[in-house]
Amino acid sequence: MARPTVIAHRGFAGVAPENTVEAATRAADREETAMIEIDVQPAACGTPVVVHDERLAGSRDGRPLTDATGFVRETPLEALREARVLGTDATVPTLAELLAAVPETVGVNVELKASGTRERRPGESLPPAECAERRAVWQPFVDRVVADCAAFGGDLLLSSFCEGAIAALRESAPYAAAPLLGDDLVAGLEIARRYDCEAIHPPRNAVLETADDGGWDTDLERDIVEVAHDEGRTVNAWTARNWVQFDALAAAGVDGIIADYPGLS
Repeated sequence: MARPTVIAHRGFAGVAPENTVEAATRAADREETAMIEIDVQPAACGTPVVVHDERLAGSRDGRPLTDATGFVRETPLEALREARVLGTDATVPTLAELLAAVPETVGVNVELKASGTRERRPGESLPPAECAERRAVWQPFVDRVVADCAAFGGDLLLSSFCEGAIAALRESAPYAAAPLLGDDLVAGLEIARRYDCEAIHPPRNAVLETADDGGWDTDLERDIVEVAHDEGRTVNAWTARNWVQFDALAAAGVDGIIADYPGLS
């Protein structure tokens, strides 16, 4: 059985300050790492920055995500650059800064996390008029992301929970795209088909439960991996946190595994 490729979730968030240059470069130094997954959203000025939560005062296992407060979308870029991540000296980087630090031998999965507005509509397959509205909301930020990605010579995959982001990407650049699937697997597959996406990113439990006929989604009649492969799409599952989960996903036939820790493969 071929082993799935390893995608370092936020730069292996289990062992490094997530979504930082330090995490990305450490992950890139590991021979097993095929790709690094990061999250982007806009600072107050619209510059793409690499951070997951919409609030800087989020928490990870009781530890503050950063030493700053407020919404990322309302925070000046200068203040974001000074925010320390998870009690370390690492700071919130811009997308351009992080990509400049990653060797082009390692791919980068850029997740379009937020557009700078409160409403996101994640996981929904939208009617045409609403989709057009959401695409217009996402387009300015997606264009900024695409511009920052242009200088990176390695493989790029852009993903999002939001159909508006995928629609805006297809207007901007020919990068590979992947919808992140939530509870509604059918909606996620509809988005993948609508935009001819090269991959899908389903959650770990959806892969394992549909493979075992566990009834994750009663409207999906077949294993999610089988469906995607029949349609010619790569399947990258999220998120493995131990080797038992990694091996179960590998046995289910996924192509890539987004992992919190190195060494699980």
